Amino acid sequence: MPNLSLLPLALLAAAMNAGDVPLRDVDDSYTIGQRFEQYRDKYPGIAWAPVTWREGQSVLFDRPYKNSGTRDLHIDIFKAAPEAPARHQGIVLVHGGGWSAGNKNHFYALANLLAQRGYTVFLPEFRLSPEAPYPAGMIDIGDALAWAREHAAELELSPDRIAIGGASSGGQMASLLAYAGPSGLFGEGRDRRANALIDLDGVLDFTLPETLKYEDAAKEASPAARWLGGSYGRAASRWREASAASHVGPNAVPTLILGSGIPRFTQGKDEVFAALDRYHVAHREFHFENAPHDFWLFEPWLPRAASEIDSFLSQVVAKKGRAK
Repeated sequence: MPNLSLLPLALLAAAMNAGDVPLRDVDDSYTIGQRFEQYRDKYPGIAWAPVTWREGQSVLFDRPYKNSGTRDLHIDIFKAAPEAPARHQGIVLVHGGGWSAGNKNHFYALANLLAQRGYTVFLPEFRLSPEAPYPAGMIDIGDALAWAREHAAELELSPDRIAIGGASSGGQMASLLAYAGPSGLFGEGRDRRANALIDLDGVLDFTLPETLKYEDAAKEASPAARWLGGSYGRAASRWREASAASHVGPNAVPTLILGSGIPRFTQGKDEVFAALDRYHVAHREFHFENAPHDFWLFEPWLPRAASEIDSFLSQVVAKKGRAK
Protein backbone atom coordinates (compact mmCIF):
# COMPACT_ATOMS: atom_id res chain seq x y z
CA MET A 1 0.00 0.00 0.00
CA PRO A 2 1.19 3.59 -0.52
CA ASN A 3 2.84 5.23 2.45
CA LEU A 4 0.09 7.72 3.14
CA SER A 5 0.77 10.66 5.42
CA LEU A 6 -1.68 11.35 8.19
CA LEU A 7 -3.10 14.82 7.92
CA PRO A 8 -4.37 16.07 11.31
CA LEU A 9 -7.46 17.71 9.90
CA ALA A 10 -10.69 17.65 11.89
CA LEU A 11 -14.11 17.32 10.32
CA LEU A 12 -16.52 20.12 11.13
CA ALA A 13 -19.01 18.58 13.54
CA ALA A 14 -22.63 18.90 12.52
CA ALA A 15 -25.30 19.46 15.14
CA MET A 16 -27.42 16.34 15.52
CA ASN A 17 -30.55 15.69 17.57
CA ALA A 18 -28.52 13.47 19.89
CA GLY A 19 -25.87 16.15 20.39
CA ASP A 20 -22.76 17.38 18.65
CA VAL A 21 -20.71 14.87 16.66
CA PRO A 22 -17.17 14.58 18.08
CA LEU A 23 -14.35 15.96 15.97
CA ARG A 24 -12.15 13.30 14.38
CA ASP A 25 -8.92 13.26 12.42
CA VAL A 26 -9.19 12.56 8.70
CA ASP A 27 -6.51 11.44 6.26
CA ASP A 28 -7.38 12.97 2.87
CA SER A 29 -4.14 12.07 1.09
CA TYR A 30 -5.70 9.45 -1.19
CA THR A 31 -8.02 10.86 -3.85
CA ILE A 32 -8.88 10.00 -7.44
CA GLY A 33 -7.47 13.32 -8.61
CA GLN A 34 -4.18 12.72 -6.81
CA ARG A 35 -3.85 9.30 -8.43
CA PHE A 36 -4.75 10.61 -11.87
CA GLU A 37 -1.97 13.19 -11.70
CA GLN A 38 0.44 10.49 -10.55
CA TYR A 39 -0.46 8.18 -13.44
CA ARG A 40 -1.23 10.47 -16.38
CA ASP A 41 2.30 10.45 -17.84
CA LYS A 42 3.02 6.82 -17.00
CA TYR A 43 -0.11 5.30 -18.58
CA PRO A 44 -0.96 6.84 -21.99
CA GLY A 45 -4.69 6.74 -22.63
CA ILE A 46 -5.71 6.89 -18.99
CA ALA A 47 -8.97 8.80 -18.56
CA TRP A 48 -11.41 9.80 -15.87
CA ALA A 49 -14.27 7.32 -15.64
CA PRO A 50 -17.66 8.94 -16.30
CA VAL A 51 -20.78 8.05 -14.32
CA THR A 52 -23.56 8.10 -16.89
CA TRP A 53 -27.05 7.27 -15.66
CA ARG A 54 -29.66 5.34 -17.59
CA GLU A 55 -33.34 6.16 -17.40
CA GLY A 56 -34.94 4.72 -14.30
CA GLN A 57 -31.73 4.18 -12.34
CA SER A 58 -31.83 5.11 -8.67
CA VAL A 59 -29.31 5.43 -5.87
CA LEU A 60 -30.05 5.61 -2.14
CA PHE A 61 -27.37 7.84 -0.66
CA ASP A 62 -26.07 7.93 2.92
CA ARG A 63 -28.47 5.52 4.58
CA PRO A 64 -27.33 4.95 8.21
CA TYR A 65 -26.53 1.28 8.81
CA LYS A 66 -25.05 1.44 12.33
CA ASN A 67 -23.89 3.76 15.08
CA SER A 68 -20.27 3.31 16.14
CA GLY A 69 -20.94 4.68 19.59
CA THR A 70 -19.87 8.20 18.62
CA ARG A 71 -21.45 8.70 15.19
CA ASP A 72 -23.58 7.11 12.48
CA LEU A 73 -21.97 5.19 9.65
CA HIS A 74 -23.65 5.33 6.24
CA ILE A 75 -24.07 3.20 3.15
CA ASP A 76 -24.88 4.09 -0.47
CA ILE A 77 -27.00 1.66 -2.48
CA PHE A 78 -26.89 1.56 -6.27
CA LYS A 79 -30.06 -0.28 -7.19
CA ALA A 80 -30.06 -2.58 -10.19
CA ALA A 81 -31.12 -0.70 -13.31
CA PRO A 82 -34.70 -1.61 -14.30
CA GLU A 83 -33.73 -2.37 -17.91
CA ALA A 84 -30.93 -4.75 -16.85
CA PRO A 85 -31.19 -8.55 -16.51
CA ALA A 86 -32.73 -9.58 -13.20
CA ARG A 87 -29.63 -10.86 -11.38
CA HIS A 88 -31.08 -10.66 -7.83
CA GLN A 89 -27.45 -10.50 -6.69
CA GLY A 90 -26.01 -7.91 -4.32
CA ILE A 91 -22.39 -6.81 -3.93
CA VAL A 92 -20.89 -4.98 -0.94
CA LEU A 93 -17.76 -3.09 -2.07
CA VAL A 94 -15.14 -1.88 0.43
CA HIS A 95 -13.08 1.10 -0.71
CA GLY A 96 -9.29 1.28 -0.50
CA GLY A 97 -6.88 3.88 0.82
CA GLY A 98 -4.26 2.16 2.96
CA TRP A 99 -6.73 1.50 5.82
CA SER A 100 -6.44 5.19 6.70
CA ALA A 101 -7.96 7.14 3.79
CA GLY A 102 -10.32 6.84 0.84
CA ASN A 103 -14.06 7.22 0.48
CA LYS A 104 -17.02 5.12 -0.57
CA ASN A 105 -17.58 7.50 -3.49
CA HIS A 106 -14.40 6.14 -5.12
CA PHE A 107 -16.53 3.18 -6.20
CA TYR A 108 -19.32 5.18 -7.83
CA ALA A 109 -18.15 4.54 -11.40
CA LEU A 110 -17.77 0.79 -10.88
CA ALA A 111 -21.01 0.53 -8.91
CA ASN A 112 -22.83 2.34 -11.70
CA LEU A 113 -21.57 -0.10 -14.35
CA LEU A 114 -22.50 -3.09 -12.20
CA ALA A 115 -25.97 -1.66 -11.50
CA GLN A 116 -26.46 -1.33 -15.27
CA ARG A 117 -25.65 -5.04 -15.53
CA GLY A 118 -28.36 -5.90 -13.02
CA TYR A 119 -26.54 -5.93 -9.67
CA THR A 120 -27.46 -4.04 -6.51
CA VAL A 121 -24.28 -2.54 -5.06
CA PHE A 122 -23.73 -1.46 -1.45
CA LEU A 123 -20.93 1.00 -0.65
CA PRO A 124 -20.33 1.32 3.11
CA GLU A 125 -18.52 3.97 5.08
CA PHE A 126 -16.37 2.45 7.84
CA ARG A 127 -13.95 3.60 10.51
CA LEU A 128 -10.42 4.15 9.23
CA SER A 129 -7.21 3.90 11.25
CA PRO A 130 -7.03 7.61 12.28
CA GLU A 131 -10.38 7.14 14.00
CA ALA A 132 -10.08 3.56 15.27
CA PRO A 133 -7.54 0.78 14.66
CA TYR A 134 -8.16 -2.84 13.71
CA PRO A 135 -10.55 -4.55 14.16
CA ALA A 136 -13.02 -1.61 14.21
CA GLY A 137 -13.20 -1.28 10.41
CA MET A 138 -13.62 -5.03 10.05
CA ILE A 139 -16.51 -5.01 12.49
CA ASP A 140 -18.08 -2.15 10.52
CA ILE A 141 -17.92 -3.86 7.14
CA GLY A 142 -19.20 -7.07 8.73
CA ASP A 143 -22.15 -5.10 10.08
CA ALA A 144 -22.64 -3.53 6.63
CA LEU A 145 -22.82 -7.00 5.08
CA ALA A 146 -25.25 -8.13 7.77
CA TRP A 147 -27.34 -4.98 7.19
CA ALA A 148 -27.46 -5.71 3.46
CA ARG A 149 -28.64 -9.25 4.18
CA GLU A 150 -31.30 -7.97 6.59
CA HIS A 151 -32.61 -5.48 3.99
CA ALA A 152 -32.31 -7.82 1.01
CA ALA A 153 -36.02 -8.51 0.54
CA GLU A 154 -36.98 -4.85 0.17
CA LEU A 155 -34.33 -4.55 -2.56
CA GLU A 156 -35.56 -7.69 -4.36
CA LEU A 157 -32.52 -9.70 -3.34
CA SER A 158 -32.01 -12.98 -1.54
CA PRO A 159 -29.97 -12.63 1.67
CA ASP A 160 -27.95 -15.61 0.47
CA ARG A 161 -26.95 -13.84 -2.75
CA ILE A 162 -24.79 -10.97 -1.54
CA ALA A 163 -21.08 -10.95 -2.35
CA ILE A 164 -18.32 -9.05 -0.56
CA GLY A 165 -15.60 -7.28 -2.52
CA GLY A 166 -13.09 -4.51 -2.23
CA ALA A 167 -10.06 -2.82 -3.71
CA SER A 168 -6.50 -2.57 -2.38
CA SER A 169 -6.75 -2.32 1.42
CA GLY A 170 -10.50 -2.78 0.92
CA GLY A 171 -9.78 -5.97 -0.98
CA GLN A 172 -7.69 -7.21 1.93
CA MET A 173 -10.55 -6.41 4.31
CA ALA A 174 -13.19 -8.01 2.07
CA SER A 175 -11.10 -11.17 1.74
CA LEU A 176 -10.62 -11.40 5.49
CA LEU A 177 -14.34 -10.93 6.10
CA ALA A 178 -15.30 -13.46 3.43
CA TYR A 179 -13.17 -16.21 4.96
CA ALA A 180 -13.23 -15.33 8.69
CA GLY A 181 -16.45 -13.35 9.18
CA PRO A 182 -18.84 -16.32 9.49
CA SER A 183 -16.77 -17.61 12.45
CA GLY A 184 -17.76 -14.61 14.55
CA LEU A 185 -14.24 -13.15 14.64
CA PHE A 186 -15.62 -9.70 13.81
CA GLY A 187 -18.86 -9.83 15.76
CA GLU A 188 -21.45 -12.41 16.70
CA GLY A 189 -25.21 -12.46 16.62
CA ARG A 190 -25.67 -11.36 12.99
CA ASP A 191 -25.20 -13.24 9.74
CA ARG A 192 -22.00 -12.09 8.05
CA ARG A 193 -21.86 -14.69 5.28
CA ALA A 194 -21.22 -13.70 1.67
CA ASN A 195 -21.86 -15.91 -1.34
CA ALA A 196 -18.69 -14.81 -3.16
CA LEU A 197 -15.50 -12.78 -2.80
CA ILE A 198 -14.19 -10.21 -5.29
CA ASP A 199 -10.67 -9.03 -4.43
CA LEU A 200 -9.24 -6.20 -6.53
CA ASP A 201 -5.50 -6.04 -5.85
CA GLY A 202 -5.86 -6.72 -2.13
CA VAL A 203 -3.11 -8.48 -0.16
CA LEU A 204 -4.13 -11.91 1.12
CA ASP A 205 -1.21 -12.72 3.44
CA PHE A 206 0.54 -10.07 5.54
CA THR A 207 3.23 -12.48 6.77
CA LEU A 208 5.00 -13.36 3.52
CA PRO A 209 8.47 -11.84 3.03
CA GLU A 210 7.43 -10.03 -0.15
CA THR A 211 4.43 -8.51 1.64
CA LEU A 212 6.47 -7.45 4.65
CA LYS A 213 9.01 -5.79 2.37
CA TYR A 214 6.36 -3.21 1.49
CA GLU A 215 3.73 -3.27 4.23
CA ASP A 216 6.23 -3.30 7.12
CA ALA A 217 8.92 -1.21 5.43
CA ALA A 218 8.37 1.86 7.60
CA LYS A 219 7.74 -0.27 10.71
CA GLU A 220 5.51 1.67 13.12
CA ALA A 221 4.77 4.37 10.52
CA SER A 222 3.56 2.08 7.74
CA PRO A 223 -0.15 2.19 6.89
CA ALA A 224 -0.56 -1.48 7.85
CA ALA A 225 1.22 -0.97 11.17
CA ARG A 226 -0.93 2.05 12.00
CA TRP A 227 -4.03 -0.01 11.31
CA LEU A 228 -2.87 -3.18 13.07
CA GLY A 229 -1.48 -1.41 16.12
CA GLY A 230 2.23 -1.96 15.58
CA SER A 231 4.87 -3.35 13.26
CA TYR A 232 5.08 -7.03 12.43
CA GLY A 233 7.83 -7.41 15.00
CA ARG A 234 5.60 -5.99 17.73
CA ALA A 235 2.18 -7.33 16.67
CA ALA A 236 2.91 -10.50 14.68
CA SER A 237 -0.14 -12.38 15.97
CA ARG A 238 -2.44 -9.58 14.79
CA TRP A 239 -0.77 -9.52 11.36
CA ARG A 240 -1.37 -13.28 11.11
CA GLU A 241 -4.99 -12.93 12.25
CA ALA A 242 -5.57 -10.21 9.63
CA SER A 243 -4.22 -12.43 6.84
CA ALA A 244 -7.14 -13.83 4.87
CA ALA A 245 -5.05 -16.78 3.68
CA SER A 246 -4.93 -18.16 7.22
CA HIS A 247 -8.72 -18.46 7.40
CA VAL A 248 -9.54 -20.39 4.21
CA GLY A 249 -11.57 -23.46 5.16
CA PRO A 250 -14.08 -25.93 3.73
CA ASN A 251 -16.87 -23.33 3.80
CA ALA A 252 -14.90 -20.75 1.81
CA VAL A 253 -16.80 -18.94 -0.93
CA PRO A 254 -16.08 -18.76 -4.67
CA THR A 255 -13.31 -16.25 -5.17
CA LEU A 256 -12.39 -13.83 -7.96
CA ILE A 257 -9.06 -12.02 -7.87
CA LEU A 258 -8.63 -9.09 -10.24
CA GLY A 259 -5.09 -7.79 -10.33
CA SER A 260 -3.10 -4.97 -11.82
CA GLY A 261 -0.30 -7.39 -12.60
CA ILE A 262 1.86 -5.81 -9.87
CA PRO A 263 2.76 -8.87 -7.74
CA ARG A 264 3.05 -7.11 -4.37
CA PHE A 265 -0.68 -6.43 -4.25
CA THR A 266 -1.82 -10.05 -4.59
CA GLN A 267 0.64 -11.70 -2.20
CA GLY A 268 -0.91 -14.84 -0.73
CA LYS A 269 -2.93 -15.62 -3.86
CA ASP A 270 -1.13 -18.89 -4.54
CA GLU A 271 -1.66 -20.08 -0.98
CA VAL A 272 -5.35 -19.14 -1.11
CA PHE A 273 -5.91 -20.84 -4.45
CA ALA A 274 -4.14 -24.00 -3.22
CA ALA A 275 -6.45 -24.10 -0.20
CA LEU A 276 -9.54 -23.48 -2.34
CA ASP A 277 -8.47 -26.34 -4.60
CA ARG A 278 -8.21 -28.65 -1.57
CA TYR A 279 -11.75 -27.75 -0.59
CA HIS A 280 -13.05 -27.84 -4.20
CA VAL A 281 -14.13 -24.20 -4.10
CA ALA A 282 -14.36 -22.36 -7.43
CA HIS A 283 -11.91 -19.55 -8.07
CA ARG A 284 -10.85 -17.37 -10.96
CA GLU A 285 -8.11 -14.85 -11.63
CA PHE A 286 -7.70 -12.05 -14.16
CA HIS A 287 -4.86 -9.57 -14.28
CA PHE A 288 -4.26 -6.62 -16.53
CA GLU A 289 -1.11 -5.84 -18.44
CA ASN A 290 0.53 -2.47 -17.83
CA ALA A 291 -2.20 -1.17 -15.56
CA PRO A 292 -1.96 1.07 -12.48
CA HIS A 293 -2.66 -0.37 -9.08
CA ASP A 294 -5.94 1.59 -8.93
CA PHE A 295 -7.25 0.24 -12.25
CA TRP A 296 -10.87 0.26 -10.99
CA LEU A 297 -10.84 4.07 -10.88
CA PHE A 298 -9.97 4.80 -14.50
CA GLU A 299 -10.62 3.99 -18.10
CA PRO A 300 -9.68 2.00 -20.14
CA TRP A 301 -9.46 -0.65 -17.35
CA LEU A 302 -12.70 0.00 -15.47
CA PRO A 303 -15.17 -1.44 -18.04
CA ARG A 304 -13.14 -4.66 -18.27
CA ALA A 305 -13.11 -4.96 -14.48
CA ALA A 306 -16.92 -4.65 -14.42
CA SER A 307 -17.16 -7.24 -17.19
CA GLU A 308 -14.95 -9.72 -15.32
CA ILE A 309 -17.00 -9.31 -12.13
CA ASP A 310 -20.22 -9.83 -14.08
CA SER A 311 -18.83 -12.91 -15.81
CA PHE A 312 -17.70 -14.43 -12.53
CA LEU A 313 -20.95 -13.80 -10.68
CA SER A 314 -23.21 -14.89 -13.54
CA GLN A 315 -21.20 -17.91 -14.72
CA VAL A 316 -19.56 -19.25 -11.56
CA VAL A 317 -21.52 -18.03 -8.55
CA ALA A 318 -25.03 -18.18 -10.04
CA LYS A 319 -24.31 -21.66 -11.40
CA LYS A 320 -23.20 -22.79 -7.94
CA GLY A 321 -26.40 -21.40 -6.46
CA ARG A 322 -28.56 -23.28 -8.99
CA ALA A 323 -26.75 -26.53 -8.24
CA LYS A 324 -27.85 -26.54 -4.58
